Amino acid sequence: MTTSQSHQEGAPAPQTSPTLIAGTGASVALLVVLFGSFMDLLDATILTVAAPAIARDLGASDAQIQWTIAAYVLALGAGLITGGRLGDQYGRKRVFMIGLAGFMVTSSLCALAVDPGMLIGMRAAQGLAAGIMVPQVFGIIRASFAPGERAKAFGAYGAVQGLASVAGPLLGGLLVDADLFGLGWRTVFWINVPVSILALIIGAKVLPESRSASTARLDLLGAVLAASGILLLLLPIIQTETWGWTWASAILLAAGIIVLAAFLTYERRLSARGNEPVFDPALLRIRAFAGGLSASVLFFGGIGSFFLPLSVYLQNGTGRTAWETGLVILPYALGSIITSGLGVAFAAKAGRLLLILGSVTIAASQLVLWGIVKDGSDPGYWLLALALFIGGLGLGLAAPILVSVVLAGVPGRNAGAAGGVLSTVNQIGGAIGIAVLGTIFFTTAAGSTNGPPALTDYSDALSIVLLISAGLYIITALVMFALPKSAAEHTE
Repeated sequence: MTTSQSHQEGAPAPQTSPTLIAGTGASVALLVVLFGSFMDLLDATILTVAAPAIARDLGASDAQIQWTIAAYVLALGAGLITGGRLGDQYGRKRVFMIGLAGFMVTSSLCALAVDPGMLIGMRAAQGLAAGIMVPQVFGIIRASFAPGERAKAFGAYGAVQGLASVAGPLLGGLLVDADLFGLGWRTVFWINVPVSILALIIGAKVLPESRSASTARLDLLGAVLAASGILLLLLPIIQTETWGWTWASAILLAAGIIVLAAFLTYERRLSARGNEPVFDPALLRIRAFAGGLSASVLFFGGIGSFFLPLSVYLQNGTGRTAWETGLVILPYALGSIITSGLGVAFAAKAGRLLLILGSVTIAASQLVLWGIVKDGSDPGYWLLALALFIGGLGLGLAAPILVSVVLAGVPGRNAGAAGGVLSTVNQIGGAIGIAVLGTIFFTTAAGSTNGPPALTDYSDALSIVLLISAGLYIITALVMFALPKSAAEHTE
């Protein structure tokens, strides 16, 4: 659900003059890129429901299950800015098709995984392919539609985001329980293959080519340093249950800090030479941007880390099936769809207020859910559904407009770079949340018993995560007071 809400559009790069296509051709082109986006957004949510089945089948540890999700999100975030610039330089159609083909191949390899290590590695590769593919969507839409028709096309993209958030948990549960051809959880990856093949065939014929007039060099070293530093920080956190807290953990954390410091130094020097870095440290001097980075990490970190513990609690704790788990999560997606249009409609007038209200509403939802699960009994469907529906209402108010509100406080010349960084940070926040809150959940559940955790153990673990999450969203709401009052105007 993190991904489905957090792929945001920055300011457009200077364009060459693509030949617009019209009528049926434009509609088909839109359908192709929406298929690609849908699969990416779907994969961000579908695995949380399938995770318990994967753990049982592959014998994966709790940490390895966290990595199957975090690796995808982290690689996706690492690829977004570089992927966008690859499309600007080499052609968006070409890069989109390469990313889509890579997504198809890595999905197949995920489905063929024979052990947790292979699955984690292929999930990282799949996330990188998605990071290359997704940034091309907006450029292709601009190349396919006249200015007056783009709003409808971008609206269709928003609708696909909502549909993916609904379909992910439901489809994941359905495919796992259906056990088609005896493949079980593997079908959540195999389903990407026929859709990708169809999109590749059609896309080769109908997608227009376009590229940017900019000739800026790719900052590949900066992207590698940033991803490496964050990975070094996450590794000892996620592995806490397996490794414990040792001197090696401290060394990895220190190495992560050193690598990130080297990243900032390198980016500062790159910017001083007039090049375009992945992240320009000068942006941190802009108050709205600095506050927006903090708010994004906290906000999307909470969302990204919520659904894996919830899914494990529902399946391993209460004994629900994967399909029943998807049905429980469904009200969250429905709530976000209901309010997302409201948030977008009023963002230009009361964006900051909507962000604060959304964060407080999610905090309230977590507290309601805490009150439901803390006694260790098996809650009924409607109590869970009510708490999750409230959370979805808050998500819809805030998630779609967070980047645009932050960009309202960023000078126009910096808007493109700032938008790209914020979209990346949203993904990184999700990975950090999975690492920190996921580790708290699993270590708490496993630490209270010598045997397999019981319902009360999972209830205690989820209760702690919910209280921490609620507190983080209250802090997020306070941080959001530093943001501009309204969203930036959408520019084409």
